[in-house]
Amino acid sequence: MPFKKTILKIHRWLGLASGLVVFILGITGCIYAFIDELKPLVYKQRMFVEVPAGAQRLPMDIVREKAQAAIGAKYTLQLAEVPVGADRSVSFRTLKVNPDGLSYAAYMEYFYRIYVDPYTGKVLKIENTKWEFFNTVVNLHINLLLGPKIGGTIVNWSVIIFVVMLVSGIVLWWPANKAAAKQRFRFKWKTSTKWKRKNYDLHNILGFYSMIVLLIISITGLVISYPWVSNSIQWIANGGKPTVLPAPVFSDTTNADAYSLDKILSNAVIKAPQGTMFFVSIPKDGKAAVSVFARRDGKPLYKAARMQYDQHTAAMLTRRTFSDMGNGERINAMNYDIHVGAVLGMPGKVLAFLASLIAASLPVTGFYIWWGRRNKKQTAPQVNKHSQPKKIRQQKPVTLK
Repeated sequence: MPFKKTILKIHRWLGLASGLVVFILGITGCIYAFIDELKPLVYKQRMFVEVPAGAQRLPMDIVREKAQAAIGAKYTLQLAEVPVGADRSVSFRTLKVNPDGLSYAAYMEYFYRIYVDPYTGKVLKIENTKWEFFNTVVNLHINLLLGPKIGGTIVNWSVIIFVVMLVSGIVLWWPANKAAAKQRFRFKWKTSTKWKRKNYDLHNILGFYSMIVLLIISITGLVISYPWVSNSIQWIANGGKPTVLPAPVFSDTTNADAYSLDKILSNAVIKAPQGTMFFVSIPKDGKAAVSVFARRDGKPLYKAARMQYDQHTAAMLTRRTFSDMGNGERINAMNYDIHVGAVLGMPGKVLAFLASLIAASLPVTGFYIWWGRRNKKQTAPQVNKHSQPKKIRQQKPVTLK
């Protein structure tokens, strides 16, 4: 059919153009889905501590000072990660980016995470997070380690192409009749020993069953990358109205009291008793409010409590949870958890892992299909010389004298 031939050409050439990027996104997506579960296993020595008998935690302000002294005054701490668990270490982040950097190395000028024992104040690890494995995987997934300007653009357009390929793929997969449909829903490898046929089934059948999940993962990825996509979805969720965000708040600069991580943290623990991990921002000036993100381990991020405090008085300025949000904000808050499958808990992460693995396989199986057909066309049919009719020798006419 002319229509399907046109779709096939589009599907084929878009696949060749984006296949390598889709393969990278699929492999890194498999790891991305389980980062929260893998880190405590891989980095046990820096993330966990021995709890001394009868020991009390040091004040967080002292722990912060020790982390700052360890990294040096050149690097200003920006965020504290404080777990509630007694056997967990406290960590602090400091990073600086150059928006004009064309490579990841130039874009991410530095990124360090300092792990500190909250009982002794001992620095357990100064991690160069810029090149830490899981952070490298995340940035490979987001911008191919090329920075947001180049790599981010390539990734975003590859995802858009992938969405087009998923839609065109279902058009090509759609069976013309009942007989063809029997071959599109399940593998029949017992009746076929040819690897080309098995590869064809892997591409088509796995692509069909994973299409919905892959579309969801792709669209939520575009929501993260493009504000206009996020705003459009929120506009639809709000019934044709844009999302109105709360007005920004600031600290009272007339108060001279110094920022106290302990005061803010103690209040945040009371206001968000379900939290097991608190992310507390360290203000860069005297006007900024302190943001606190309280999440529960093993639970989706959208269920976290978001609070803001006056850095001088430790008074709560705002507190928002999922139930306080409008429809558009809720969709936006759930977007990341949908993207990595966490919205459905561990089964959702497993589903995202399998879908990402299939996504990585589609360019491989698709390329093999294309390569096989290309070589088949280029191979000239060989003619058996013994089957050709023999030439009849023409005799010269006899001349009578």
